[in-house]
Amino acid sequence: MASLDDLKKRITSVKSTQKITKAMKMVAAAKLKRAQESAEKGRPYSQKMNDIILNLSSSISNKDNAPKLLSGNGKEKVHLCVVITSDRGLCGGFNSNIIKKAKSYFSKIISENKELKIITVGSKGHDQLKRIYVDKIIENISFKNSKNANYFDAEKVGKTIIERFEKEEFDICTIFYNQFKNVITQLPQAQQIIPLNTENVNDSESENSYDFEPEEDEILGNLLPKNISTQIFKAMLENSASEQGARMSAMDNATRNAGEMVDKLTIEYNRSRQAAITKELIEIISGAESL
Repeated sequence: MASLDDLKKRITSVKSTQKITKAMKMVAAAKLKRAQESAEKGRPYSQKMNDIILNLSSSISNKDNAPKLLSGNGKEKVHLCVVITSDRGLCGGFNSNIIKKAKSYFSKIISENKELKIITVGSKGHDQLKRIYVDKIIENISFKNSKNANYFDAEKVGKTIIERFEKEEFDICTIFYNQFKNVITQLPQAQQIIPLNTENVNDSESENSYDFEPEEDEILGNLLPKNISTQIFKAMLENSASEQGARMSAMDNATRNAGEMVDKLTIEYNRSRQAAITKELIEIISGAESL
């Protein structure tokens, strides 16, 4: 049984931890508001750009001359997976959910006897994946020094992907991230960005007819690299909001759990103190009676 001094130290320690988790919850709540606004503002832009490119692609007369970033190289042998996670922990199951989604996709690729290559964006994803897929990871990118998700970081990742595609290092590229829904719910996503999925074309866009100058394939040649960076930037914004939401929820749970632990330890401390006092009284009374 723990001594009174040990219980007192544990209570003090848990209370100190509770103060930290409460402060982290408040910081995450403040950051969440800005991150959520950025993610919500970025969605229409990335969706509109995607729709424009898809509708431009449907207007190309000679599909053989379509940019490879749009149509692909005709192969499906080598898959590049870009797993976007955070560089910081203490955010509940945020990173684990992305990794779980990615691992499910990895298993499918390997079971089909296709080659898998992985680029990790964020140290937490790299730390988890290197335990099993260390031989598949070809690059790890970290933005620990960046305070917020920004387009310049997304463009660096986009250029890295495009350079590797031009060197024919892979055939299909898929990014993994969390889509922010609310503080409690973040939905893991797998989005193919090379070649672009042209199955779903926005009907409202397709109803309009446009005259393009220069030709569609030339416009696509300029838009497609920007679209890849834009889709990665959108994923980073969604991740940023999801991370703060998950951290806020995790720190709230930790604060409440610490409070419950303090209550239990306080009850145990009071019982032990009462037992010690009772024992001393019994000893005093017994000593007095013996005289």
